[in-house]
Amino acid sequence: MFNSLKDRFENIFASLRNKGKLSKEDIELTLREVRRALLEADVNYKVVKDIVEAIRIRATDKEVLDSITPAQLIHTIVYEELISIMGDKTEPLTFSSKSPTIYMMVGLQGSGKTTTTAKIAKMLSKKHKPLVVACDLKRPAAVEQLRVLAEKSNVAFFGPEKGETDPLSVALKSKRYAEERLCDVIILDTAGRLQLDDILMQELEQMKGNMSPQEILLAVDSMTGQEAVNVATEFNERLKLTGVVLTKLDGDARGGPSLAIRASTGVPIKLAGSGEKVEDIEVFDSRRMAQRIMGMGDIQGLLEKVQSATEEADLNRIADNIKKNRFTLEDMLLQLRQIQKLGPLEKVFEMLPIPGMANAVKNADLDPKRLRHTEAIILSMTPEERNSPDIIKGSRRKRIADGSGTSVQMVNQILAQFNQMKSMMKSIGKMPGNKGGFKMPPGMGGLKGRNPFLKF
Repeated sequence: MFNSLKDRFENIFASLRNKGKLSKEDIELTLREVRRALLEADVNYKVVKDIVEAIRIRATDKEVLDSITPAQLIHTIVYEELISIMGDKTEPLTFSSKSPTIYMMVGLQGSGKTTTTAKIAKMLSKKHKPLVVACDLKRPAAVEQLRVLAEKSNVAFFGPEKGETDPLSVALKSKRYAEERLCDVIILDTAGRLQLDDILMQELEQMKGNMSPQEILLAVDSMTGQEAVNVATEFNERLKLTGVVLTKLDGDARGGPSLAIRASTGVPIKLAGSGEKVEDIEVFDSRRMAQRIMGMGDIQGLLEKVQSATEEADLNRIADNIKKNRFTLEDMLLQLRQIQKLGPLEKVFEMLPIPGMANAVKNADLDPKRLRHTEAIILSMTPEERNSPDIIKGSRRKRIADGSGTSVQMVNQILAQFNQMKSMMKSIGKMPGNKGGFKMPPGMGGLKGRNPFLKF
């Protein structure tokens, strides 16, 4: 997401960095480019006007014009204005003082409402016992979809009895079901429509009146562009939304809704879905989102991915081996699997705060097949070979290649790259302060020319 907007901003500020001082004409030209970039990203034109005007007021200040680093100051101003337009602080979900807390998911069909219901339940299940309730009795297979997602997420599910057609009755029954099973959070997956209509709104208003939800959350498809603002506005007028959940942020969306909804409706964006897995949801953070848009990376997000993908025992094992100057193919396999858990490699690299990284990733051959081939090669080795790679000679290499469906040449490459990683790990183990408590981040075996899972 935001790739086109990020590329445009990188080009805008690259041209500014070549100037020692900026004139008012330079600033006007920059603002024109910023306006064009935001409009192309499908940001509501009224919001674009407000953002550009706020930037103009600050950018034409004498301090900026006389600065010896004007490009950096304007970069900071744009970054801060993006944060301001999306909301200065994170606003996580709130909980009722009396259990159970009830959340009501609303939205149009196709917005990702049912999937998001399961994602929220999965996220809350770390500290709570959520119950997802299938109240969408209009869309075919909606009940079964939520049942399957609940099972995958390992959370409780409640649905209608056979032939039941009243969603309000299902919602009311779910309260008793939750109390009997000590569920402290109820998430209602309500019906949607292909477009807004009065019948839908009346049904939702009736459910709101009877269930008194703590939160009414609107699922908004990030790929719907400026129409997302109109949808959010109408839902908010009828239901008084407490928050928005942006879905499909991992797609090719241009990002307009995330920049415009808060400014247009006053409703905070509380959560963002960033993938197809039930774990792919996070609290919306305007600072981290602005950093991605500005090409500043997202180190905090990357660290969270690493932590979620890594078991403490695995880290301790790698750290212990480094301390003993011992690095085996078993450790390399472990790192490979941890890298795969992080998600698509191009998305991971975009989170690094390196200028031009997005373009570099486009030009890199991040072939996921190479990850699988590497894993197959290591798994085709015997335990003895993985722990003592020096014994892998000609006949063994041929057997490993045949067993993994690869070539002897690729086996040779993996062994050569393993030796490079082993040498690097040995040097890390000798570094001051790395005795005893060192913990090696997974997959940080180097990049270009060193990591066996990437080809540049």
